[in-house]
Amino acid sequence: MTLSAADLSAITLTLKLAAVTTLLLMLIATPLAWWLTHTHARLRAAVTALVSLPLVLPPTVLGFYLLVLLGPQGQVGQWMLALGLDTLPFSFGGLVVGSVLFSLPFAVQPIANAFAAIGARPFEVAATLRANAWDRFRSVAVPLARPGFITAAVLAFAHTVGEFGVVLMLGGNIPGETRVLSVAIYDHVEAIDYPNAHLLSAGLVLFSFVVLLMLGRYGGHWQKVAT
Repeated sequence: MTLSAADLSAITLTLKLAAVTTLLLMLIATPLAWWLTHTHARLRAAVTALVSLPLVLPPTVLGFYLLVLLGPQGQVGQWMLALGLDTLPFSFGGLVVGSVLFSLPFAVQPIANAFAAIGARPFEVAATLRANAWDRFRSVAVPLARPGFITAAVLAFAHTVGEFGVVLMLGGNIPGETRVLSVAIYDHVEAIDYPNAHLLSAGLVLFSFVVLLMLGRYGGHWQKVAT
């Protein structure tokens, strides 16, 4: 049994989506996690709840509201049309937006926990050496929080690979553009093509197991290296 060209395309698109999403999430989650860790603003609880919402919200609900918001009749969609841009639903760009929002807590929480575990003492020592705020963040916070960054990147990538509800609602099923691996499995099951559904599903099970094994086996090692 071999994979078809359509299935190989779905795998390639899924890996591309996961890589782009993970990169964007690391850029977004790092300052957000830093702010959540150190701010005393009243909005902190609300922002934390908003970031964590995808953990409990059904993916189809998030996908539906993104579809409405980003579509031609939605506020964001109308802004994009006014600027002469194409709307995001049923495109790779739309998948990226949905994936970033849906996987945001998987990136923010590990980084925020790593920042919180550092404590104030290292920053106080750095301040006595005349390190400014940026130097303290770059030279103290980032190296000491490395295990959190690694965990966030791995979880964000793996979670994006396994997405279904958001990508199906927002991207549909366009071969070569929005047909990702989870949607390909759904297509095979719907067509009662169980052998190929088994093949792709087994690959995802193995991938997920390896990710969890790596986090469990090497998480402690990364923690020791960082400290």
